[in-house]
Amino acid sequence: MRDEARDLAEETVVPIKVDSDIVTARQQGRALASLVGFSATDATLIATAISELARNIVLYATRGEIALTAVENGGRPGVIVVARDKGPGIPDLRRATAGGYSTSGGLGLGLAGVRRLMDEFEIVSEVGTGTTVTARKWKQ
Repeated sequence: MRDEARDLAEETVVPIKVDSDIVTARQQGRALASLVGFSATDATLIATAISELARNIVLYATRGEIALTAVENGGRPGVIVVARDKGPGIPDLRRATAGGYSTSGGLGLGLAGVRRLMDEFEIVSEVGTGTTVTARKWKQ
């Protein structure tokens, strides 16, 4: 997180294990985005990014969590979404975030889609240890 950003609310953590948890995380993210003042369109973009990240946890890591935090940076409100898991990790981050690459037989839009939907995107992954994705969206 940027040094000058400050938390506006407590972090909300949604454990992710099954498909229904994806819906819960999406709902929590949409509610937080609305509370921060995002438009319905931007709240939907944030919720979609959360869905993609949570689905990756269910598909590849079997369990993890989505953490949601409202923040402010220089008077500009935003939402930070952090997806954490202790899954197998991603051996080739460049390919995994480029789009069109999938090890599950899907379209491979997940991580690349999250990168496009959000304003900032960071990923740290270690094979055999897990993955953490941090994505931020700032109110325009």
